Amino acid sequence: MPPSERLPAPGVTVMGEREKYEELLTRGELTVVGRIREASNAVLLCTVTYGGVSADCVYKPVKGERPLWDFPDGNLAQREVASYLVSEATGWGLVPATVLRDGPYGEGMVQRWIETPGGEGPGAELLALVEGEEAGNGWKPVAFADVGEGRTALLVHADDPRLRRLAVLDAVINNGDRKGGHLLPGPDGRLYGIDHGVTFHAEDKLRTLLWGWAGEPLTDEARGVLASLAADLADGAPLATRLAELVTAVELAAVRDRVAQLLRTGRHPEPSGQWPSIPWPPV
Repeated sequence: MPPSERLPAPGVTVMGEREKYEELLTRGELTVVGRIREASNAVLLCTVTYGGVSADCVYKPVKGERPLWDFPDGNLAQREVASYLVSEATGWGLVPATVLRDGPYGEGMVQRWIETPGGEGPGAELLALVEGEEAGNGWKPVAFADVGEGRTALLVHADDPRLRRLAVLDAVINNGDRKGGHLLPGPDGRLYGIDHGVTFHAEDKLRTLLWGWAGEPLTDEARGVLASLAADLADGAPLATRLAELVTAVELAAVRDRVAQLLRTGRHPEPSGQWPSIPWPPV
């Protein structure tokens, strides 16, 4: 075996691949190779190596988190892990493998790096600005945007089942920051969502670019997933027990309430009007 064997690229079916990534991220040696400067918090690009296997990953130390007025200090990393756990419970695999562990700059979130095909930017071919008032075939309207010089354009997103699943996940975890740059199409055709630090608030904080299905009926698949998730969130269930270590009791109760409401209404949520519905900047 070579001294450093790379884990398979996304899309290669390997038995226990998720568990391999979790073990690698948890137990491997982290080496910082760079910093992602455009991020608002400290985000370090690393390699992680364990048992002759290595992979690229992102490390967000708690010490590098910028204080937010509406979230307790120093626990954004825990919310990233909680989002991954809920994503895994849905069976949709929308969040890259994510763990909480110690690193070169203390405790933080470590997440598998997703390489987009052909070097495309995040959210490529999933979001667009179009002229006129119609989204067009295959697209869902979100809102009109100021594009300068007194002109506006219609912001749209793809009518894509992967995005629709992500919209349901965001409603469950109460994602306050679903930007276009947080959408990563993998080389295997799968879609991943990243940056889930501002999630799980007990109050309605949903801010997203994926409002295209607002008010529409949930798919049969989504209703089935939500029913299963409701059972996974019951007291004593493994997921509920793990989430209780990462978010507050009030926030855990709010997750249960959001799932119950989605099942009760059978529809995608709509903007509440009490909170800006679209994140800024949107990308």
